[in-house]
Amino acid sequence: MGFEIMTPIQEQAIPLLLEGKDVIGQAQTGTGKTAAFAIPMIQGVDPQLKKPQGIILCPTRELAMQAAEEIRRLAKYMHGIKILPVYGGQEIYKQIKNLKCGVEIGKQIRALSQGVQIIVGTPGRVMDHLRRHTIKTTYVKMIVLDEADEMLDMGFREDIETILSDMPEEHQMALFSATMPQAILDITGTYQKNAVYVRVTPKEITVAAIKQAYYRVAKKDKVAALCRLIDYYRPSRSLIFCNTKRMVDEITGTLKGKGYETEGLHGDLTQYQRDTVMNLFRNGGCAILIATDVAARGIDVSGVDAVFNFDVPEDIEYYVHRIGRTGRAGRKGRSFTLISGREIFKIRDIEKICHTTIRERSLPTAADLTRVKSDRLFAQAGEIMEQKELSELKKSIELAAEEKNCSVLDLAAAFMQMHLGDAPEEIEEEKPYFERKRLGRREKGRGGERGARPDRGNRDGRGDRFGRSDRGNRDGRGERFGRSGKGERNEHFARTGKGEKTEKFGRLGKGEKAEKFGRPGKGERLELGGGFLRRKNKK
Repeated sequence: MGFEIMTPIQEQAIPLLLEGKDVIGQAQTGTGKTAAFAIPMIQGVDPQLKKPQGIILCPTRELAMQAAEEIRRLAKYMHGIKILPVYGGQEIYKQIKNLKCGVEIGKQIRALSQGVQIIVGTPGRVMDHLRRHTIKTTYVKMIVLDEADEMLDMGFREDIETILSDMPEEHQMALFSATMPQAILDITGTYQKNAVYVRVTPKEITVAAIKQAYYRVAKKDKVAALCRLIDYYRPSRSLIFCNTKRMVDEITGTLKGKGYETEGLHGDLTQYQRDTVMNLFRNGGCAILIATDVAARGIDVSGVDAVFNFDVPEDIEYYVHRIGRTGRAGRKGRSFTLISGREIFKIRDIEKICHTTIRERSLPTAADLTRVKSDRLFAQAGEIMEQKELSELKKSIELAAEEKNCSVLDLAAAFMQMHLGDAPEEIEEEKPYFERKRLGRREKGRGGERGARPDRGNRDGRGDRFGRSDRGNRDGRGERFGRSGKGERNEHFARTGKGEKTEKFGRLGKGEKAEKFGRPGKGERLELGGGFLRRKNKK
């Protein structure tokens, strides 16, 4: 299989699992966790016993199929061991037949006595088989939760606890995850016994072989920036992550319209559509896969050169899983994140929690892109010159140059233009958030730049400010705010003199109340008659 040395998680977890201990393993995506638990499970299986002896739970159908295929390769020379993936989207009666007979769908049933020793499946489908009693846990020795954090995020906690509670009293449990939230620790505390915690990421949660960078781009320019990065770096296979299904559809349509080989993947697709898209991506039918976080869980495709975060993930754990799709099995990879506005704070949170550094970079300019494309064309031309005989074509070029009365160099430049196309427009990078905020305050404080104000005239004499006439003598206070003189207030305040209030307040004088409030005087009372109140002397 090409293994030469064990990865750190394999080196630490395999001996513990062979000793029969429960294990909690934390390691990044793509560090060989499948072999870390599959090798001990295979070693513990009795080929003569045709009953389920090991169960592996995975968050998605794709991951279950990939894990089952990997375990088959590991058990290739272990005769008599059968592995079966069970998942949703497949008719359950066919899986029941396979569980009894140990054969794949569509193949001839060889013998009713054959059975399956290792089952790899999603929690929902495994629990369904347990209810139907088509999977019996009597002889199960080991159960593994692979990508446990993703299963909990997808709402499988109740299903997982139901499955774990159905295990025999004496069994071994292993749990592997890229992150370790509190919900996972709660499960381990309930269902594991003296578990050994194996952590191979003491400093960085993300893979060091992945070059991480972010670019400040306005939201309206994100698609143009994405195309610029794809054209400049030219990854042979890449993943683009979005936060919503709508955005996946929009970007997929836009990139297809620009001539890119792209496909979209999200939760609204049927299982058949998902399988079609994934097969195209695995087999090279499309070079770019655009997906949401939930839909991309379990994607394990080798040769992914780059991951593009079109949207900054809402959850930091999603960032770890996203970039973990590249840089797998010791290979190098790249991660590009497009940010705008206050999303820089999310980048800082990711750096802090993941103990990593995401470098800020500038987008390639139009000149950079033209230079890179020219270099590629020259490299291809050099290969053709070495491999092909071009004498006849040279004569054709010289003849065409004579007919058009131009030089061969002019023709070569025209051919370059045909392949390169027009020079792309420059993309203006967004200024840092604090700098834009500071500039906004500065612009706000500049009165002259906001519009022409009327001439204030002589500041010493105050002149005619805001269209006012001469204020006259300030000592006399004049008519400002409708006052007639110092200490005397006019009708604006409804007062006639000090201590005396006008009819506005419904009072005639001190201790005397007006009729406005409808209160009876001394010796009077109010009666209701004919719908009206009337006064009447008290008897």
